[in-house]
Amino acid sequence: SVCIATYNGEKYLSQQINSILGQLGLNDEIVVSDDSSTDSTVATLKSFNDPRVNILGNNQFRDPIYNFENAMKHASGHVIILADQDDIWLPDKLDLVRTCFAKRDMSAIHTMVMDGCIVGDDEELIDTSIFKNLSSGKGLIKNLFANTYMGCCMAFTRPLLDIALPFPRGIPMHDSWLGLVSELFGTVEFVPEKTIKYRKHAQNHSFREFTCVQQVRWRCSLVYHLLRRGLEVKKRFNGRKIEGGPHRGT
Repeated sequence: SVCIATYNGEKYLSQQINSILGQLGLNDEIVVSDDSSTDSTVATLKSFNDPRVNILGNNQFRDPIYNFENAMKHASGHVIILADQDDIWLPDKLDLVRTCFAKRDMSAIHTMVMDGCIVGDDEELIDTSIFKNLSSGKGLIKNLFANTYMGCCMAFTRPLLDIALPFPRGIPMHDSWLGLVSELFGTVEFVPEKTIKYRKHAQNHSFREFTCVQQVRWRCSLVYHLLRRGLEVKKRFNGRKIEGGPHRGT
């Protein structure tokens, strides 16, 4: 399942959906949660007239974190791939994901993070590597203080949803939460192959843009919720293996 959260994304959405659909199989799906867009986003999605595009409309989250959560809640695939509404998938992305997860135990939590290049509004190259730009890599403390998990670069096995959802209130973003939960309860792999064109524009926001006080609050919130979720998981599973529910393709 490819999960996308949309809000007023008409400008770039068609290009992104086209770059994804061409790689999907018949049993794969794109789950799009729209947060009450006021432009032609929903009409654009409907214009594809493709049964693999599942549109969840009439939502009023006013927050990309819970908009993404809604998409993930409705995903049926055994592998979940996150995508942003304004990026572009490179042609071999899904082949790389399939190859990686074919070697993994699908009943265990595993997250892969893939590299990409950074482009501008008109696809002009800004940076050849997201990983290099963020100094990306594994590490609980490293990513707690300087998050290098980007949702648009992530794919993971379904059992992660059993632990990571629902998203707690007060976390900075969904991707940092998913990455840290993956490190605590599963395995993480950073793959250097470039699989997307990440579009950087005025609407993008960085954690580093916020005040030091807000950043400290978010880090404290992440630590608190990770500890709390750990206790909940221990109680819920009582030593049993964490496994995902029924699923279909990607």
